[in-house]
Amino acid sequence: MKTSLRQLILTGVLLELMIFMLSYFFAENFNEAIRLSARFTGRLSAVLFLMVFFLYANLKGGKVERRSPFFYNLILFAILHIIHFGFLAANVLMNSIELIPVKLVGGALAYGMIVTAPLVFDRLKRGLQLVYFYYVSLVMIITYVARANGDFQGAEPSLIHFIFIGIYILACLGFGVLIRKNKKLIPF
Repeated sequence: MKTSLRQLILTGVLLELMIFMLSYFFAENFNEAIRLSARFTGRLSAVLFLMVFFLYANLKGGKVERRSPFFYNLILFAILHIIHFGFLAANVLMNSIELIPVKLVGGALAYGMIVTAPLVFDRLKRGLQLVYFYYVSLVMIITYVARANGDFQGAEPSLIHFIFIGIYILACLGFGVLIRKNKKLIPF
């Protein structure tokens, strides 16, 4: 059974809503619910990004088509990451999180790439498509390294951060092998 883009987006948004509702239920107050929502919608986005990267790495011949599971999931990732950004921004505002501008530049560039990817991805040369996947992966890794180091206000380092770092590093290497195998590694 083929899933439509609308069904995929509806499912994703319902998952985000469920994360918020569970966060609200388990949190001591609304600010904590927002903090938890930001954390867990971010983890959902991180997992979805890996799925999108996997689908891309397995495209035979590297042809990106708009009406494909890869492209639908790329769109879903952008939408869910925008929702995550909303929770992230609310967390920063409501919980008085101090932002360091220099650290924001890399993440802002990644967000820009994530939001614009569904609009242009099929028209990009393969080299730029790879830049997208490896840059976003790098930002995800750096984010989890910062969490693992205790550099995120309101988030204690935990084993899950190290697990995500390892998964992302292995995914970058493994997906690179798949991309090369599928002969998609073409210069810019």
